[in-house]
Amino acid sequence: MRQQISLAFLFTVCLSQWGMAQERDTDIGTETVTVVRPYSPTVSDAFKIRSTPNLNDSIVLQKKKINYSIFSVPVASTFTPAKGKAARVKRSKPEKIYNSYASVGLGNFNNALVDFYTSRDINRGDERIDVALNHHSSRGDIDNTPLDTDFYNTKLEASYSKKDRDLDWGANIGLQHQRYNWYGLPENVFDETTINAIDEGQNYFTAEAGAHINIEDSAFKKGELLFRRFWDEVDSGENRAVLAPVFELPITEELFTIKTRIDYVGGSFENANVNNELNNPPIDYSHVQFGVTPSLLILRDELTLNLGANIVYGLDNENSDNNFYIYPAVTASYRLLDDVAIAYGGVEGRLQQNSYYDFVQDNPYVSPTLSILPTDQQYDAYVGLKGQLLPNLSYNIKGSYTAENRRPLFKLNPQNPFRDDEKGYYFGNSFEVFYDDIKTLGIFGELNVDINRNFSFGINAEVYDYDTETDNPAWNLPNLQGSLFLDYQIGEQWFMGANLFYVGEREDLSSVAVQGADPEDFITNVLTLDSFFDANAHLGYRINEQLSVFAKASNIANNQYQRWANFRVQSFQILGGVTYKFDF
Repeated sequence: MRQQISLAFLFTVCLSQWGMAQERDTDIGTETVTVVRPYSPTVSDAFKIRSTPNLNDSIVLQKKKINYSIFSVPVASTFTPAKGKAARVKRSKPEKIYNSYASVGLGNFNNALVDFYTSRDINRGDERIDVALNHHSSRGDIDNTPLDTDFYNTKLEASYSKKDRDLDWGANIGLQHQRYNWYGLPENVFDETTINAIDEGQNYFTAEAGAHINIEDSAFKKGELLFRRFWDEVDSGENRAVLAPVFELPITEELFTIKTRIDYVGGSFENANVNNELNNPPIDYSHVQFGVTPSLLILRDELTLNLGANIVYGLDNENSDNNFYIYPAVTASYRLLDDVAIAYGGVEGRLQQNSYYDFVQDNPYVSPTLSILPTDQQYDAYVGLKGQLLPNLSYNIKGSYTAENRRPLFKLNPQNPFRDDEKGYYFGNSFEVFYDDIKTLGIFGELNVDINRNFSFGINAEVYDYDTETDNPAWNLPNLQGSLFLDYQIGEQWFMGANLFYVGEREDLSSVAVQGADPEDFITNVLTLDSFFDANAHLGYRINEQLSVFAKASNIANNQYQRWANFRVQSFQILGGVTYKFDF
């Protein structure tokens, strides 16, 4: 035992001496260790607890066996289950769509209505040709109106369009012939001999051509082109050309758009202004505009914001005058309550190109002696609220304030007994264009109701207040106007509709030319035109899928109101006709 203890003590001392030697020797060298097989433990290496431990207790309770039984009592039943049958949905017969229709109607006052339209697809719908013909005329007389009151308006249009994978384009042409009469003579002024010598007829002719193109995935987004030639029976003529390309450039999450426009209008009138004693000199005009409108569209959740400016350079070639205009072009909308309330607003301006053609479409009784100038709309500021109160009830409320320079107003030409023009428009029975600087405050409200897919109803009203630079009334502009419309599909065969409109009082100026005097020294009298209410309705019946008959009633109130001073309209009118659909 002692020897073993001595040997162990000696071994311990030697081992410690060797460790101290290792500490003094810092260079221990390197050694490579090769692992032959990594250790991969298995479940068997771990101590596993039994999932069902053995119960080792001196007291074990024995479970008592329980037997369950059901107390069954027979019940008599007379119920006999029937086999279920799925309800069948009644499918309506799909309505056949025809590519053409023709409509013809005749009524009192020798009124006639003709409509024709056809559309034909080519190359599986990638190409299409559309042709339309519209005619409306009347050859009836109006009571207490000695001159002819007949009119007619015929228009023929044709277009071609083509769709490709990345673009679509098209071209169109149109021809139009309009005839009107300057029948609005002042009452109890001219004798029968003078009236019988008046040639009151005027004919307008229009020929136009246009084209458009839309391109996907391109900086050049779309473009439009228009050329129009407009002339009348007394050698007045006008040319209009418009080129309007649009470019779009995406910038991160925003869209940058550049709208450009070149707009030219030029023409001449062989006759001088009716204020002149003699029919000279003739009137020539030529205006061209170069415009660019850059804008940035910003979309943020419920906000849509469009920031831009309208920059226009305008040239008056006849007077060697030019001007540079910058207008605001800012619009915004914000969803306050989803679709229930959407607030919107904006400030916009433009240089509006006026033309003889546009004036005739607004008032066909203008004289061929007009002064054509562009309108400088400095700004149109507006704010509004629109939305859907119910799924079938929508509304729109808007307030606006507009400032315009050289806004055109229609005003009666003077009675000028010193003129001897070929046509009789100098008897106070035609209109000139009077330019005034006007600031307009307006309020607009609209309500639309769709009861169901078969019945719709709408009403709107506008109130305006005008402030003119000349302190004259805003000639022939009403302070109040409104309209109402409804459409009702009664069953599968009957249908009806109605529209009513109201126009408030307007003011015009009647004058008589004085030889050797300026127009401001003419004998004048301010006319107040009564407000009027006009009601129109139509009723139709479908005999079959292709054939239907209709009846239209106009001016149901039988009121011979004056839309323009001294120009009464036809009283109650009724027109009946037939419409036929077919494939052509």
